[in-house]
Amino acid sequence: MLRLYIWKTGRVVVPLTEIGKLGRKRIGEPPLDNGLIPYVGCALQFGANPLEFLRTNKRKYGHIFTCKLMGKYVHFITNPFSYNTVMRHGKYFDWKKFNFAVSAKAFGHRSIDPSDGNTTENVHETFTKTLQGDALNSLTEAMMENLQYVLRPPVLSKTNSDSWVTEGMYSFCYRVMFEAGYLTLFGKDLTRQEAQRTFILNNLNNFKQFDKIFPALVAGIPIHMFKNAHNAREKLAEALKHENLQKRDNISELITTRMFLNDTLSTFDDKEKAKTHLALLWAAQANTLPATFWCLFHTIRYNNIIGAKRRKLIFSTGAGVMFHFCSLSLFSPSNIYYSIIKEALRLSSASLNIRAAKEDFTLHLEEGSYNIRKDDIVALYPQLLHLDPEIYPDPLVFKYDRFLNENGKPKTSFYCNGIKLKYYYMPFGSGLTLCPGRLFAVHEMKQFLILMFSYFEMQLIDSQVKCPPLDQSRVGLGILPPTNDIDFKYKLKH
Repeated sequence: MLRLYIWKTGRVVVPLTEIGKLGRKRIGEPPLDNGLIPYVGCALQFGANPLEFLRTNKRKYGHIFTCKLMGKYVHFITNPFSYNTVMRHGKYFDWKKFNFAVSAKAFGHRSIDPSDGNTTENVHETFTKTLQGDALNSLTEAMMENLQYVLRPPVLSKTNSDSWVTEGMYSFCYRVMFEAGYLTLFGKDLTRQEAQRTFILNNLNNFKQFDKIFPALVAGIPIHMFKNAHNAREKLAEALKHENLQKRDNISELITTRMFLNDTLSTFDDKEKAKTHLALLWAAQANTLPATFWCLFHTIRYNNIIGAKRRKLIFSTGAGVMFHFCSLSLFSPSNIYYSIIKEALRLSSASLNIRAAKEDFTLHLEEGSYNIRKDDIVALYPQLLHLDPEIYPDPLVFKYDRFLNENGKPKTSFYCNGIKLKYYYMPFGSGLTLCPGRLFAVHEMKQFLILMFSYFEMQLIDSQVKCPPLDQSRVGLGILPPTNDIDFKYKLKH
């Protein structure tokens, strides 16, 4: 997904000058939990289990409270009815500088903040122009073409089409979506088609090495502490230099637009420009890859469950793809995919929406008014919302139709304590930080599911397998991957 979540729980690097701010609670400020360890504060408890930590503090302090995390004071807003009020205080917040700083730290380029004088590029404007409207249609068409190229026939080219292939589902989704996504963003080298897949697989391995230590980079640990990951990052960037991209055809407008802007409006050299492209690659892939796995896994697993109840999830192909439940024939294919994807993201997302205060101000919420200091952070943790049984009954259970009304249309009305919520679903952020690539991310996951169930018969090796736990080490970065892979088998349909 094209969104860079720039926060790592409990390990934020803060200047030493911040350490002296101990026990600073003043009248009019939210309840404060300084934690037991000076400077570290509550970071260890928060990092171990963010959801339970916040639930406990909510019961203890109420809907708003302040936690000291590695020298920073973070004000958590847990009342969903106050989210809209937070958005309306946008003039007091600055989220861009934090994004820009972490991007430079993680990817190795100079600041892309126009106020620093290195570039005049308006990043938000560029994303809006190249990820929505007509540009979105072009991206979607290219992704469908590349998914078909990756899935059929190359994925089974060396096997008998009648035989089953066994593979880890997460590894499969990672490989297929990375290759198709890379080709969609950065085009194909038509002069070296034989070597194209080897090139992509090498980039895939480097991406895994780099992405594995990404939480540590966001936490402020220098990449030079991780030799293999540093080498992997440099190799990824090398492939994205202008001289190498010029050899590729069908590059996306997102990349060509930024190439033009960087060439005319930036003081970056070619290596630094390549690293800004790497930032886009990471933002496009890091959340989409695990999200695709969860969509496929939950759908196949749910099909097994309802199959045991003599109800089948039917996928068939004709002139188009039809997808329906026997007892729910009113549901259109598009709406069911819409609901499946939203439900999979609800269960797996653990982003942290943060905003830094630009100045001292008073935050007016449903439960009262609170004084916020300059440089403090106001945070929303949507997983509290997504797993709230008042909003989503049986919140840990995958329900394919949770986001559909009885007539099969998308459901957009959710309630808490009988009151309708404006903010009930936030895997893509909120307000000004709303992910500009969210539409493309949903489209490519939908395309993947359509092609998988059109092309292949699929079965879980263990039909009774339990849902794997979420990898908590990536809390705050978006979609959490599984802690372990799940084996499945597939073969081409006749």
